[in-house]
Amino acid sequence: MVVSKWGDSLDIAYQLTKEGNEVRMYIQDKASREVGYGFVKKTNHWEKYIDWADVIVFDYTGYGEVADRLRADGKLVFGGSAYTDLLELDRNFGQNELKKHQIKILPSKEFTNFSDAIAFIEAHPDTYVIKPSGETQEYKQLLFVGNDDQGLDVIRMLKVYEKTWGSEFGTFQLQRKVKGVEIAVAGFFNGKKFVAPFNISFEHKKLFPNELGVSTGEMGTSMYWSKDSIICQKTLRKLEVTLAAHNYRGHLDINSIVNGNGIYPLEFTSRFGYPQVYIQKDGMLETWGSVLYRIAAGIDFEISVKKGFQVGAYMVVPPFPFEDKKSFNLFSKDSVVVFKKEQKEGIHPIQVKKINGQWLVTGNNGIVLLVTGTGITMKEAQKTMYNKILNIIINNSYYRNDIGDRWYEDSDKLLSWGML
Repeated sequence: MVVSKWGDSLDIAYQLTKEGNEVRMYIQDKASREVGYGFVKKTNHWEKYIDWADVIVFDYTGYGEVADRLRADGKLVFGGSAYTDLLELDRNFGQNELKKHQIKILPSKEFTNFSDAIAFIEAHPDTYVIKPSGETQEYKQLLFVGNDDQGLDVIRMLKVYEKTWGSEFGTFQLQRKVKGVEIAVAGFFNGKKFVAPFNISFEHKKLFPNELGVSTGEMGTSMYWSKDSIICQKTLRKLEVTLAAHNYRGHLDINSIVNGNGIYPLEFTSRFGYPQVYIQKDGMLETWGSVLYRIAAGIDFEISVKKGFQVGAYMVVPPFPFEDKKSFNLFSKDSVVVFKKEQKEGIHPIQVKKINGQWLVTGNNGIVLLVTGTGITMKEAQKTMYNKILNIIINNSYYRNDIGDRWYEDSDKLLSWGML
């Protein structure tokens, strides 16, 4: 049973089905329930399948308390917990937990109104990042990375947010900005420990190449697998005892800034990362069913993975990264996905449906496909991915053509700092 908030885990359910498993998928967001039609069997009442399911998979934060109750009742659950939900959704809690586990953090302060935040910057001028908490953080365009060393650009942005959002903006953090390489380390936790190997990834968040344009949350990612690393030792591994105490069984990611002075964790993702999870899968030599079952069951094992690198890029359509139903219906709704050659390996359906065997764009966020490539070198993985993209026609689609390019400079820096 796959329980999804917006249908992001469609391809997980689809792959489980292709592996021969009986699968049902539930999508909480009513506007997204057409996603996956024709790919997987759906239900609007997932609770009816609790006893039927061997494993229940939750694909997003917010289900932690339910997952805890189901585990207490003896069900095998892959997904969140009340504790790990807080790590992601309450930024202040997450930073305090990092500090409690003796993990170095950047100075930050939580605010519930804009005037206090502006007064704080005026009293402590510096370069800051505005980071919304709770559900507001899903609006990636609200995260603002300042560049002015007096914080004047952040003050201007806060004044605009006050006029446009007001009290609906909710709680947010101001975090001091540092320069370095942005890198994430992730692992699968089986209730007792992280199972090897760990996943090291590099996100590309801006809409346009060379990190230009609006922040989208993510346009693509490059990655590799590592049995261990100094970054794992200084971040994820320090949390193992606490995660075991909360019986967490799922995926946990910590995104950090690394420079010559050390590792500075920025935030948790205590669930599948998107599109990270699909790129990870194409780097595994295992079925989804076996991995998810063994994690949920608390089995100690090592995930068999490919050597080398994996990359993935989103193919998107208007009005992505913005939400505008009228524009989506005008330019993108029910657009066809055409494959010049019937080769779908490494092609992951995201917001699509299938009618008479034809893939059509649906949903509401404009993310159509995630296309992946693997290779012994980064260049080989990139070439494989972009050749696959050239085999696909989607009217009005766009994607970044530089996913993975940052690796060449980032890896040199990380090596010089002793982080690889």
